[in-house]
Amino acid sequence: MAASNSVNDVSGWLDERLAAASPDLLRSMVKQFAETLMSAEADTVCGAGYRERSDERVNSRNGYRSRDWDTRVGSVELAIPKLRSGSYFPDWLLQRRRRAEQALVSVVATSYLLGVSTRRVEKLVAQLGITQLSKSQVSEMAKSLDVQVEAFRSRPLDAGPYTFLWLDALTQKVREHGRTVIVHALIAVGVTADGQREVLGLDVVSGEDGAGWLAFLRALVARGLSGVALAISDAHPGLVAAVEATLPGAGWQRCRTHYARNLASRVPKSAQPWVLTLLRTIFDQPDAAQVHAQFDRVVDALAEKFPHAAEHLDAARADLLAFTVFPREVWRQIWSNNPQERLNKEIRRRTDVVGIFPDRTAVIRLVGAVLAEQTDEWAEQRRYMGVEILAKARQATAPSAPQEVVPTTAISA
Repeated sequence: MAASNSVNDVSGWLDERLAAASPDLLRSMVKQFAETLMSAEADTVCGAGYRERSDERVNSRNGYRSRDWDTRVGSVELAIPKLRSGSYFPDWLLQRRRRAEQALVSVVATSYLLGVSTRRVEKLVAQLGITQLSKSQVSEMAKSLDVQVEAFRSRPLDAGPYTFLWLDALTQKVREHGRTVIVHALIAVGVTADGQREVLGLDVVSGEDGAGWLAFLRALVARGLSGVALAISDAHPGLVAAVEATLPGAGWQRCRTHYARNLASRVPKSAQPWVLTLLRTIFDQPDAAQVHAQFDRVVDALAEKFPHAAEHLDAARADLLAFTVFPREVWRQIWSNNPQERLNKEIRRRTDVVGIFPDRTAVIRLVGAVLAEQTDEWAEQRRYMGVEILAKARQATAPSAPQEVVPTTAISA
């Protein structure tokens, strides 16, 4: 019993020290452990310990080469042992990378091996430290990633109802049939019944048209997407029609940020700051009634100077003010696609390294890995929306219950 208590005390002491440790200390511990492990592996390859005289020795050390290793506690610079003959590189250093980093390595290396890389990509390969990768290693890495990404893209959507759905598309360059073409990565993000954000789907299509969005949304519905009360997106042709066709009963919110750029293009450049400031006043109101009243005032003010812009704004009234049906607490999250901008920025940061993808599979591999990682991170964070607020949002759009008809005899009684 005493021994058990002693072990528990030591374990508790260690947990407290680790929790209080600075990031620098944790990085130092990770670095020391990794370099000790690599040294032991290099000794095994050499057949003898460092500076040990042995008849069984088949190789010897020849200094070190540095390599940055991205970990949960930050970037760690490792000293990787070099050998006098042949080469040594720890396989676990690649295998334990995060999914998106594995995907980046795989895509860049695949581009290099397929002969479609440029001098810039060749330098990136060297910077990533993957000059030792063979075709078979790249193939195995790609296979593993493709299985993970496909499982993520085809998983059942059983955490609904997904009250709010954000839809967006990013363009990417792909080499097909000897030429470079533009493809569109369609992305859907939703809020689960528990209030967590989750990437629901990804697909790559030739054009961001009605057919592409229709097939994408039908696939989401087939996997279990349900309960959508509001879809938020830009006003790209075909997208709104696809939402109406696949999500009956769902409203559509036109992204206010995208619309602001559309409206500004309809007035002279000198007047754009005034028009955009006027437009923002609509969304600064405390309740739905005052939002609608301010909208009328803005339309009237625009009509005096720019009648065509006023007509354009008035025609977009229902699309821009769809958010007012829902509780005030969620307006900031649902009146635009801005919550997706950080996600798009992270995707761009990874894909810009590649530049031109060797094929569409490579796009899905890298973007899918980034999205899977983001979903994992969201799951560990606090709720994006409260459960009570989501219940109020669903109740706001639920059809009114039929009123009970009271018999006339009961009235007279």
